[in-house]
Amino acid sequence: MASPNGTGFLLPAGAQGLANYPHARTIPSTAKTIFVSGISSRRADGTFEGCETKADGTFELECGAQTAAVLRNIETVIRGATDGRCGLESVVDATVFLVDMRRDYGAMNAEWNKIWPDRTRAPARTCVQVAALPNEKILVEIKCQATVVSD
Repeated sequence: MASPNGTGFLLPAGAQGLANYPHARTIPSTAKTIFVSGISSRRADGTFEGCETKADGTFELECGAQTAAVLRNIETVIRGATDGRCGLESVVDATVFLVDMRRDYGAMNAEWNKIWPDRTRAPARTCVQVAALPNEKILVEIKCQATVVSD
């Protein structure tokens, strides 16, 4: 069965990804592309999933919870942009931004691999560490592209 996000390509030999993603994806020429802006774990009320504010005003952050929320938020955006026809299965390429690669890469990958357990169906992906994201309560942000295959 064809994947909604095109065809994954894995190098038969050589270095493999540390998480579930192919080396490349190809998509049909009839597909429309959705460009999803950088998404965080921010809720509609302005709070952040994966951020627990303590009584003294400090906060505790958890990258796994934030990543799961980011992926749910992206799914909501794609479903909205396609009138419910597509979701995360249509993501072709993603860029993940982390503020602390060493601390958070494993937790982010664990959530990523729950969504895409089969690397041949996962989007192509790049992950980079950044100096900061727009709010100190954000550990991870993801931007991506998804496809809508014409019927």
